[in-house]
Amino acid sequence: MAKLTYVTNVSLDGYIEDERGAFDWFPIGDEVFAFHTELLRSTGTLLYGRRLYEAMSVWETDTALAAQSELMADFASAWKAASKVVYSTTLAEVSTADTRIERRFGPAAVRELKATADSDLTVGGADLAAQAFRAGLVDECRLVILPVIVGGGKPGLPTGIRADLELLDERRFENGIVELRYRVTG
Repeated sequence: MAKLTYVTNVSLDGYIEDERGAFDWFPIGDEVFAFHTELLRSTGTLLYGRRLYEAMSVWETDTALAAQSELMADFASAWKAASKVVYSTTLAEVSTADTRIERRFGPAAVRELKATADSDLTVGGADLAAQAFRAGLVDECRLVILPVIVGGGKPGLPTGIRADLELLDERRFENGIVELRYRVTG
C-alpha cells in the first residue's frame, strides 16, 4: 500500500502564508530546492487543493521557468511526471497533463488510490491536508521549517484535531532551514 505524505513549508511559528496571504518570505536556496525535487521524484500522485495547483501548474505551463537552470528543469520534469488530482468546486478545467478534477474530497476514493498506487502520494495545501488528517489517511508529515516568524496567517497544520507523531528523520540545511519527517501513529 502506498503512503500518503503531507509535505509543507512552514514558518517557525507554523504558518504557510502570512496575514496578507503571501508565502514569498522564505529563503529556499539550491540545497532545499534540490531536496524538494528529490522528494517529488519519489511521488507518483499529487493531491492538491485548487490554490496550490494553480500556483504549481506553472512548472508545466511556463517553459521559461525550466529554462532558467538545470535545477529548475529537474524540478519541472519531476512535477510533470507526477499524476495530479485537484480538489475544487470552482475550477472549470486543468491546464496540465495527467491531471483530473474531483469536486469533493472523498476519503474512500483516496483509500482506494493508496491501495492501488504503484508509488507514494503527497497531499498539498493546508485545507486539503486537514481533511486527509481528519479522515485518518495521512501516514507521514514532512515539515520544512523556515527560519522566520511571520506572526500570523494560515496555519500549516490542521486545528481542532489531534495526531500523535513519531520522529523518523531530521535534516539541517546550510541556510538555516530544517526538515522534520514524522510518521503519524495515532
